[in-house]
Amino acid sequence: MSINEDNIKLIDGGICAVSGVETAGIKEGKYGVAIILSLDSNASAVFTSNKVVAAPVIHTKEIIKDGKLSAIVANSGNANCFTGKQGIMDCEHIVNHTSKLLNLPKDQIASSSTGVIGRKMPMDIIEPLIDKASEKLNHSPQSSTDAASAIMTTDTHPKECAVEISIDGKPVRIGGICKGSGMIAPNMGTMLAYITTDAIIDSKFIKIALSNSVSKSFNMIVVDGDESTNDTAILMANGKSNVEVVDRGIINKDFQKALDYLCINLAKQMVRDGEGASKFLEVNIKGALSSSDAILASKSVASSMLFKSAIFGEDPNWGRIVSAVGYSGCEMDQNIISISIGNESIFENPQTDKSVYLVKDGEILAFDGTENLNVAEKFMASTDIVVDIDLNLSDGEATAWGCDLTYDYVKINGEYTT
Repeated sequence: MSINEDNIKLIDGGICAVSGVETAGIKEGKYGVAIILSLDSNASAVFTSNKVVAAPVIHTKEIIKDGKLSAIVANSGNANCFTGKQGIMDCEHIVNHTSKLLNLPKDQIASSSTGVIGRKMPMDIIEPLIDKASEKLNHSPQSSTDAASAIMTTDTHPKECAVEISIDGKPVRIGGICKGSGMIAPNMGTMLAYITTDAIIDSKFIKIALSNSVSKSFNMIVVDGDESTNDTAILMANGKSNVEVVDRGIINKDFQKALDYLCINLAKQMVRDGEGASKFLEVNIKGALSSSDAILASKSVASSMLFKSAIFGEDPNWGRIVSAVGYSGCEMDQNIISISIGNESIFENPQTDKSVYLVKDGEILAFDGTENLNVAEKFMASTDIVVDIDLNLSDGEATAWGCDLTYDYVKINGEYTT
């Protein structure tokens, strides 16, 4: 347990840190099922922007239109995508079956899937897993971990986070789990994220708050640049805290910050667990002409296959960085750009000895044989790499996160369906 400087307290329990939330997870071989129960919750969601859309995304979009959810049932091992009418029928069957088991209205149950695309759902496997999960529903840290583990595919470990803040002297909690390791692009990823809160908040404001947080977190991470067909982030609010977080149409700033923090934490966990990844990358942009330009530049560097390969090879090839900024579509002037590499952001601590300039105000400082290049090479041997880029044009800022591109990434994806 620790305290964030913004008075956001990290707490244990994952998604079950929130009162009134019960979860369960069952994993057998490559198939798993998780159930998340938060009765009579206001809810909203953000989904993939891929034009190839999985059946559970289509189905859940309809379910969540009225802004109410009581449960989510999610499976791993099969994406139920590109499966035609049968895929929708399988979604309906999963939801109807769960509805009977939990004695809940079927129009209050969302569904999600993750796994191989283009294969029919093995209902003879998934349905018994739903039965087993429904019998294990519990409000405990372990049940949160079980649910997070059940939805893993190529993930190497479960991903959870929970925070607590104080609003008007009363505690409000937000908890979440997610999965994602590969097929992660700057428009969410092959990710499922489920978040609960005990705050009182209407679904239309949940949509706003969640979209704000997703834009800073799940939409700012890159593993391989492939955008999934199943991306889903759902936020459910059951109101158990009796604390309103919207006043006269304005979302409480502390609540939004806490949600941002939780989503960024989960997003970083996904990148650190990127398929085959051995290094974590943070790309900070400042001085851009606009925030949208800063986003373009940061995502471009984090997505660059050439630079991701250089990170794996521990090569501080800043030429690949400046090239990625140049083709990103942002406004830039190569005569005034500054680029540094290190293990700590030079923007946060200008006096740091854990970062070094490679280019400063357009002047190249890292030629072969220079001390700057030698120091940068040492930083590149670390697990965490920070790239700071100052475009020196205005005040636009953004941060993206990524990882290196390794031999293991090719191996994992070369053998994915075999």
